[in-house]
Amino acid sequence: MRIHKAAEAAGLTKKAIEYYTEKGLIYPAVLDNGYRDFNECDITRLKQIAVLRKCGLGVSEIKEALSDGTGESLRKISVRRRLDFKQEQLKKEVLDRLAGNWNFAEAEAALGAVVQNKSILEKLLEAFPGYYGRFICLHFSCFLDTPIQSEEQQRALEEVIAFLDNMPPFKLSEELEDYLIENTRQMDADAILQMLKNTRHSVENSDEFVAENREVLEVYIAYRQSEEYANSPAGKIQKAFKEFNRTEGYNDVFIPAMRRLSPSYAAYCRQLEEANKKMLQLYPEIEKLND
Repeated sequence: MRIHKAAEAAGLTKKAIEYYTEKGLIYPAVLDNGYRDFNECDITRLKQIAVLRKCGLGVSEIKEALSDGTGESLRKISVRRRLDFKQEQLKKEVLDRLAGNWNFAEAEAALGAVVQNKSILEKLLEAFPGYYGRFICLHFSCFLDTPIQSEEQQRALEEVIAFLDNMPPFKLSEELEDYLIENTRQMDADAILQMLKNTRHSVENSDEFVAENREVLEVYIAYRQSEEYANSPAGKIQKAFKEFNRTEGYNDVFIPAMRRLSPSYAAYCRQLEEANKKMLQLYPEIEKLND
């Protein structure tokens, strides 16, 4: 069908269709007379483009999303949008304080931290594939919402950024990456944040958590120690992740620097260490799970 019919079928203007064609989002057939010929698949794609545009996606993001049949690109874009929203909230807080009793030097320092913290989170999102990237990014996001207040924090920030700039991406085999995508397909940002909230609650209330979940914990520990788990895709991914963290300095460089950068993260790590001590006293066999 000609462009005017395609515009009517897709609910778009001819100018919009011409723009999407020019940007390589759609490739209609070209007839001998030079006119473009749009088929039903083109109309479906135009409707998809229109939806993504209404969601605020740019051309490059739409191209990325439509070329990915897994939906992983859209999940990553969703996390980026969430980060953008949080950054805008922090900027608004700076404006409110500037309108109050802050001076411009204080505002500049706070805004610099906002930009740098977003950079850290985006680099984490890109360094790890799929679910792991989103999980790690969202995990650290709640600890990076305060400005730098000391020279020690500034040095830690520089160390974190240098580490992430030089860290190679975490790679999985195609088989394991497909497994990871398929089994985390329903894990959107809200589900990950709820999981992280539950984890923090269990760490902060470890005695209560153990008392309420003793039987489940015993079954889980037994499974984690089994050959079945070791040979499963989940077990292989976990092993690869631990090895990457150990060999690339994630545990020895990144985490200590993050603790110096973020007082709230340092406090959380102390709570986590205390909870782990209690767990080891009850279940000494889990020490092998950390090897």
